[in-house]
Amino acid sequence: MAVSETGAAPPLPAHPDPQLDAILVGSLPHELSYAIGGPFHLLLPDRFDANAAAFQAVLGEFGVEGRVYYAKKANKAAAWIERCALSGTGVDVASAGELRDALGCGVRGEDIVVTGPAKADGLLRVAVLQGCLIAVDALDELERVIDVGRPARVLLRRLPPAQPHSRFGLDDGELATALVRCREAGLEMEGFSFHLSGYDPLMRAELAAELVDLCLKARAMGLRPDRISIGGGFAVDYTDAEHWERFLRDQRPEHYHAGKSFTPADFYPYHSPVAGPDALRAVLTADGLAARLREAGVQLLLEPGRALLDRAGCTVFRVQGVKDRPGYGIVTVDGSSLSLSEQWFNSEYLPDPALLPAQASPGEPYAACVGGATCLESDMVTWRKVRFPTRPAPGDLLVYPNTAGYQMDSNESPFHELALPPKIVLDTADGMTRWRLDRPPLA
Repeated sequence: MAVSETGAAPPLPAHPDPQLDAILVGSLPHELSYAIGGPFHLLLPDRFDANAAAFQAVLGEFGVEGRVYYAKKANKAAAWIERCALSGTGVDVASAGELRDALGCGVRGEDIVVTGPAKADGLLRVAVLQGCLIAVDALDELERVIDVGRPARVLLRRLPPAQPHSRFGLDDGELATALVRCREAGLEMEGFSFHLSGYDPLMRAELAAELVDLCLKARAMGLRPDRISIGGGFAVDYTDAEHWERFLRDQRPEHYHAGKSFTPADFYPYHSPVAGPDALRAVLTADGLAARLREAGVQLLLEPGRALLDRAGCTVFRVQGVKDRPGYGIVTVDGSSLSLSEQWFNSEYLPDPALLPAQASPGEPYAACVGGATCLESDMVTWRKVRFPTRPAPGDLLVYPNTAGYQMDSNESPFHELALPPKIVLDTADGMTRWRLDRPPLA
């Protein structure tokens, strides 16, 4: 059943990726699908290494002392933490399980920053004993750090004045109290941090400049803060401007299964003209922040998650069946929408999936949405009608590109006793491609 251009949503291809394409056109994806018997995620650790190095290089470009910490919540794979341990990249954790996993993969406590609100006593105790840097989010949490009774390294998290309703951080009065308590208790108060929603480099730079001023004020009190953390919030650029603008302009309910509708505000900004390391460059440039950091002798800490995983992985589903409906089809795959966590935000993952046919079968273009293998009407991996080059068939594979950042496992669940998609680590060293299963998280 051929489809017209009006039957499918506007295309939104991911940026070209020749290295991954060379892997996907071979037999490996189909062999892995056969061996695993279900969906799986492919990981490319060398991309992670390159992304972390690119952020660190920007700091060097501006002559700013600083440190990159990988925000572990972005993806649970051990492969990334193993690379952090080898390269010296720091790790940002927010739970006892994440801390245990980072330590178990060989990351030293001094290379870990512990964030998150209202940290459990057990997490704080281990963090203090291991020499981790702790971002203190509340006054009672500060008291519990002091109660551990051992030397502790802390950052004080600032409530962003531009986001006064944020549930994260200390307001002006709390911050003043916290500084006095740090001095009284003899804590190693190393600096300040903040949690800021959004991707605006200027807003991040303005708040960073305020933290530099806070460091100077705290020094006048006898404390010795010498670093600030600006968190993550470095956008990833998934597609080009032309396709993104066309998609936002032309997408309509008729392009989605069941007339589902989304507004542009529902979507992640899949095209960002300033992304990744360039976004850090924009932060350092704004209001002369880099010069202020150098003059004050203040280090800049970063906690990117998604941005370190840019183009570092993809998700592969196998087609189980196809139904024809008037003007389009419904493809059912051997997984569920829980593996693409934009559903969590009442949105969906927009970069177009690629079709890898099990057998070459030329045909006419075919528009189809993609549903999961559960009995829920809402289990749609892709609500929009994607224009495929030919009608998918059982045994074909659908590859969703660039899913390592927050997509792979943030929301996964073994609903219907469906197994969670395993992660396959691809080692492309020495011009060869080898694969292995990612080590499961430590119990």
